Amino acid sequence: MSEPPEPVPAPDAAPTALPDPAGASVADLLARDAAHHSGLWAPRHAFVRGEGVTLIDADGRRYLDLMAGIAVASLGHAHPRLAAAVAQQAQRLITAPQNQANDVRTAMLERLFELAPAPLERAFLSNSGSEANEAALKWARAATGRSTFVATRRGFSGRTLGVLPLTWNAAYREPFEPLGYAGRFVRYGDVGELDAAMDDDVAAIVVEPVQGEGGIHPADPAFLQAARRAADAHGALLIFDEVQAGAGRTGTFLAHEAAGVPADVATMAKGLGGGVPIGATLMSADVAAAMPAGGHGTTFGGNPLAAAAALVVLEELAGGLMDHVREVGAHLRARLDALAADEPRIREVRGVGLMLGIEFKEKVAPLLAALEGRGVLAINAGATVVRMVPPLILTRDDADRAVDALAGALADTAPDA
Repeated sequence: MSEPPEPVPAPDAAPTALPDPAGASVADLLARDAAHHSGLWAPRHAFVRGEGVTLIDADGRRYLDLMAGIAVASLGHAHPRLAAAVAQQAQRLITAPQNQANDVRTAMLERLFELAPAPLERAFLSNSGSEANEAALKWARAATGRSTFVATRRGFSGRTLGVLPLTWNAAYREPFEPLGYAGRFVRYGDVGELDAAMDDDVAAIVVEPVQGEGGIHPADPAFLQAARRAADAHGALLIFDEVQAGAGRTGTFLAHEAAGVPADVATMAKGLGGGVPIGATLMSADVAAAMPAGGHGTTFGGNPLAAAAALVVLEELAGGLMDHVREVGAHLRARLDALAADEPRIREVRGVGLMLGIEFKEKVAPLLAALEGRGVLAINAGATVVRMVPPLILTRDDADRAVDALAGALADTAPDA
């Protein structure tokens, strides 16, 4: 008889020591990071802490965050309820695949479908927007037996090979062609082009209700209604890509709700987990049933840790946060419109809720740098658009500070400055 195994010692309650946020400078962290990252980017910042709508770098500089990790930190940074839920779940159970039920995932899905509009009632959970969109395309192929997709110019569905054919920007696509299939692109908002692109080979129409990467362009409700009619006429599905616009960012849970147009499939990611990676492909029961058992899967998608984070986000959204987004978003939009009325360099202000874009008549890189100098972080959406996608907890005072900083940055970069 073999000897019984040695008992596993109880884990030490003391946490592993993390790096001291004050233990290295921005310059030091950037240099060390450069030795090992992929080289795709050249970071300028090294952030070590966050507090609400504020990011703090390794040198102690504080920035008003209008990026939110590109519309990801929906509850801001170090949100007490989210942080506590993740810590609690990490001590209970971190991983459980979706072929096993889990209490926190089940609670999250129940809350999700209290907010999501009909006929959406089933979900496949993943880890990112690209994965959510790839799953949507796969379900569309299973449901229709077709492999042609109609997407829109300026649309952005992700950078993985599975969704690159539907991403409009050729700089993202062409280096990796040939791809597995070709998307048919139509002008965003052009009903005639959409109708002309449709035939009985089309599996699905894929539309962002508000284009994010493409410049913050909200869709005309009439275009979304036309997409629904065209999909129905040809036996295709209508997929709304809500990866950036969903999870309350526009003041409704999903942006397409404002148009009153039902989706067969809607995809989510970014803000759904408040910073913890999670993606979700929401679908009707009929679409869900089209995939054969075992026809799709994931190892990490919908893990209990991510589900715990998403549950907090969903509860905050259900508890009044979307009302706050509408109120503060309207205030921020009004301030930006007033600034644009007096600033000839601004072409247009666009957007919904806390997903806003300011299009300029010039490239915005110098303006973004000037904003950083004033302690405000924003991001572009194309060469001429400043994108503001802050945490949804942004206050009116924060919004005023953002617009005042933008006005100052415009003065800093004026041709005669």
